[in-house]
Amino acid sequence: MKTTLEIPDALFRKAKSTAAQRGQTLKQFVTDAVREKLADTGVAKTTAPPWMRFFGAGKEFAESIREIDREIEKEFEQVENEDRK
Repeated sequence: MKTTLEIPDALFRKAKSTAAQRGQTLKQFVTDAVREKLADTGVAKTTAPPWMRFFGAGKEFAESIREIDREIEKEFEQVENEDRK
């Protein structure tokens, strides 16, 4: 299904950048993010990106990467807020 979403520019840039880093399209990334948010356990039920599978990474590694990404996003938000002042 096609739809239109309006999200903040900074969030869009971060999503597109993160998707590229993971070897995903933006569509795949957003689909995974929504699926993860809706999951009962809060953990994505998708397979790891190809680059993670190459290193034999499991769900624990993927969660660590997501945690690092969340921390990086917090820092970017802080920097962007400081730039707006």
